[in-house]
Amino acid sequence: MSRSKGNIAEEEACRYLRERGFDLIDRNVHSRFGEIDIIALKEGVLHFVEVKSGTTYEAAAQNITPTKMDRILKTVEHYMARHQLDLEYTIDAVIVIGERVEWLPNITL
Repeated sequence: MSRSKGNIAEEEACRYLRERGFDLIDRNVHSRFGEIDIIALKEGVLHFVEVKSGTTYEAAAQNITPTKMDRILKTVEHYMARHQLDLEYTIDAVIVIGERVEWLPNITL
């Protein structure tokens, strides 16, 4: 996926989250382990959000591989330690296919 398509998908995901009462905390957070697309807060829970887009839902969702999840988990741990946060958190995904936006909460289960 091109960077511009990724940016469009992230903007759609941010709009979707804001409309549902999330406060956006940060975007495109990098560590030596990987990147987190969006960090948002809602009702005292920190949400680390992976944004995926593609031509089909299945193609986009399948891009969240075990290796990708491992990198996300390590980046979350790094972020929490660096910011000395002691909050409940979850790792979620937003899938963007054209105009359709799908929220997948707690993808680590």
